[in-house]
Amino acid sequence: MSVSTPITSPMSAAVAEGLEGVVVTATTLSDVRGTEGKLILRGRPLEALASAGRFEDAVAHLVADLWPGLTDVGKVLASGRKRAEDVLPVLSAADLGLPVYEMMQLGLAALPVGDELHPLELAGALPVFLANGFRLKSGLGLMAPDPALPVAADLLRMIHGTQAPQSHVDGLDRYLTTVLDHGLNASTFAARVIASTGAAPKAGLLGAMGALSGPLHGGAPGPVLDMLDAAEASGDVAGWIGQELAAGRRLMGFGHRIYRTRDPRADVLKQGLSRLSAETGRLRLAETVERDALAALKRAKPDRVLETNVEFYTAVLLEAIGFDRSLFTPLFAVGRSAGWCAHMAEQQAKGRLIRPQSIYVGP
Repeated sequence: MSVSTPITSPMSAAVAEGLEGVVVTATTLSDVRGTEGKLILRGRPLEALASAGRFEDAVAHLVADLWPGLTDVGKVLASGRKRAEDVLPVLSAADLGLPVYEMMQLGLAALPVGDELHPLELAGALPVFLANGFRLKSGLGLMAPDPALPVAADLLRMIHGTQAPQSHVDGLDRYLTTVLDHGLNASTFAARVIASTGAAPKAGLLGAMGALSGPLHGGAPGPVLDMLDAAEASGDVAGWIGQELAAGRRLMGFGHRIYRTRDPRADVLKQGLSRLSAETGRLRLAETVERDALAALKRAKPDRVLETNVEFYTAVLLEAIGFDRSLFTPLFAVGRSAGWCAHMAEQQAKGRLIRPQSIYVGP
């Protein structure tokens, strides 16, 4: 009996697992400067864009010139919310055991295939599916969107059934802008791969949402609150953090694959949180946990850069606005979906199928 032996390839050294350091495209959309701790969205620093106005304004800045003839982004996003209202009966018939995130995917999939919807209309539909999925699971009735309102104000109104305070609307606008785009993360790359085949935008959005559902991509903000609760209940924040690290457990909201310094999005969200004066107690707790965690991580892992990332203050801000922690990943999808659409449009304009190679290492 002969035994086959593996064939080694001369290209073996070129393998980059996870595509680490591999450049696959050029983009005008976002520039993630990991060593500098900066995020530039189409030429503007995130800090300036997040402070400038509504989410719609940030989207309009990001997608400028991608779709000839698009003059009113807010109107297109509002049209998407109105289109979503037509398929809400699909959510009503769904199993209420489904997570809100899967209800959003269900609603998106149910939008009429034959309709010539603008990609941003598809993105604009997601807030309606989020809000009404949450309402149904909470035993509440469906709430129709109000296309006359901006995205953040209408989303809060649909969830809570009443008009939200302006400070909450401003905080949500800031969050949605902060997560609008961030280079070729896993979900954005998935969307570009799908778009490169010539597939419809809805297919790309559903694929991106599938990628985002994985815990290594979109699942950290909720556990940050669990960590804050546990640290506060211990009565000794620094001691609790030390015990967690000694037990080999991860501190949520610290460390990032790209940033070798502090995540710039963390400070943008922290600034928004500071404007919600009613939540200063929770902010003080978060600052204490952050300070003690950074000091403990530096002592425990001096060879690694583990700074505050976007999830840390995302959790505190969204909690302050009044969102259930089960909605954090769905809200991320609402903010990122316009970015996904922009990347798909940019990819399809290139007209090139994404088709990387693999190296065979089998028998």
